[in-house]
Amino acid sequence: MNYMDPVLKDFILFCAEQRGSEWPVIYDEMALAAGQRSFRGLGHSELKQLGLSLSIGNLEETIRLVNLATVPD
Repeated sequence: MNYMDPVLKDFILFCAEQRGSEWPVIYDEMALAAGQRSFRGLGHSELKQLGLSLSIGNLEETIRLVNLATVPD
């Protein structure tokens, strides 16, 4: 599935702008941004509702979403 909620894409791009999109730096930035609610007030639970879980068990899907948002078509 290649659809991504536009707010989720904006969150990932926001994090990539902070420190880059390389793994695992972007993961750390996303976790920090979610913990501090620094992007539109979104925290872990809101991001999970949009389709992004930052749990260790979901890393493959997280990497897929990061790539979908940051790698040009």
